Amino acid sequence: MNPVATLFLAFAMSTDAFAAAIGKGATLHRPHWREALRTGLIFGAIEALTPLIGWFLGKAAAQYVSAWDHWIAFALLLVLGARMVRNGFRTPQAEEEKPVTHSFWLLAVTGFATSIDAMAVGAGLAFVDVNIYSTAAAIGLATTLMVTIGVLLGRVIGHVAGRRAEMAGGVVLIAIGCTILAEHLQIIG
Repeated sequence: MNPVATLFLAFAMSTDAFAAAIGKGATLHRPHWREALRTGLIFGAIEALTPLIGWFLGKAAAQYVSAWDHWIAFALLLVLGARMVRNGFRTPQAEEEKPVTHSFWLLAVTGFATSIDAMAVGAGLAFVDVNIYSTAAAIGLATTLMVTIGVLLGRVIGHVAGRRAEMAGGVVLIAIGCTILAEHLQIIG
């Protein structure tokens, strides 16, 4: 795979995480760039690891990874998205009551949910002549950059839109999960 194709693949793999990051940034009390970078690094590390896992699984048994990846991503994104929508219906928090950071585990689960497709890509790359380590690194770096920007963008969107931004972020996560499921079930695309 040439460097341009790797770059396009890396940014394509980071789009789900970018959308989720906007929602995460919108739910925080004025997230600082350090929190945005922390979130980006967590998502980026997970997004870099999942194609490696997929590649190794693909070398062993690709049909098993591709048989379940879309269901796992759908379920995780549905639960996380529904949680965000539910929180949007709650009594609005004063800006001072919003959390300053998200827990590591919440970010890790969200990062994993948005990176299931990268695992499937890794499984597919197991059958192609590709340097999986440089490809995974490119995916991780692109995701770190996109998520960091997304959290900071969410800060602006959250300030303007308030709790509607959290609800919209939840709807986006649910839509991403439904799209992943639909694509794998051949309903669309």
